[in-house]
Amino acid sequence: MYKVILSVRDLCAGYKNRRILDGINLDIHRGKVYSIIGPNGCGKTTLIRAMSRNLRPESGKVLLDGNDIFRTNTKLVAQKMAILGQTDTSMSDITVKTLVEYGRYAHKKWWAGSDGEDTKIVDWAIERTGMKKLQNRKINALSGGERQRARIAMAIAQKPEIMLLDEPTTYLDISHQLEIMELVSALNREEGITVVMVLHDMNHAARYSDKLILLNDSKIHTIGSPQELFDNGELEKVFNVDAEILSDSEDNSSVFYAKRVKQ
Repeated sequence: MYKVILSVRDLCAGYKNRRILDGINLDIHRGKVYSIIGPNGCGKTTLIRAMSRNLRPESGKVLLDGNDIFRTNTKLVAQKMAILGQTDTSMSDITVKTLVEYGRYAHKKWWAGSDGEDTKIVDWAIERTGMKKLQNRKINALSGGERQRARIAMAIAQKPEIMLLDEPTTYLDISHQLEIMELVSALNREEGITVVMVLHDMNHAARYSDKLILLNDSKIHTIGSPQELFDNGELEKVFNVDAEILSDSEDNSSVFYAKRVKQ
């Protein structure tokens, strides 16, 4: 049985006077890959922002290893949880290596510089994400896929136990989308990092996720494996599509197929 690393309890959240999420309860088990899916405006990004402490909920709790993240020291949270929001251009004029070094800040005393262990981890993160040849290049000189790999390198330099990603493949072409999804999958499989991500592409969700969290009408509609959701007709109920999963005969992975249900 997988131990729960992140829990959401009776969460209500939104913006100003508009409630987006209402009574969310969710357990994220260590070592698994979860994808949050659902119609536009259903609260996918709101949920990932609340889970990552970037949005304070109206009520309810988010627990990281049993501790309320809103009452836990920021550096302690960052030592366990890495967060990649949608594309950030605020640090575009620095090198890849400098960006990745920022990932070590959660593990340092405020007066301390980098030590040998930090250097090893930064080098490992750069190597692990295939950015070694680009480590001295500035972020604004990278392609979209390279920039996203650099951000993932920064995240894993934190040596997190769980990584939260909001639409990690947005604005990337199909080749770079697959590159990022394969990297995230490998980090889960080989480094044991738990992953929770917001995805729009159902093929990516079906192929790379252990569990899908399907949101609709401010609530969790259902949670299950990709096969369970498609077999039970949950996608048709929420998206009004006739959906099925086909197996890729070469690697036994899942491929999503859907057509719109006629009105």
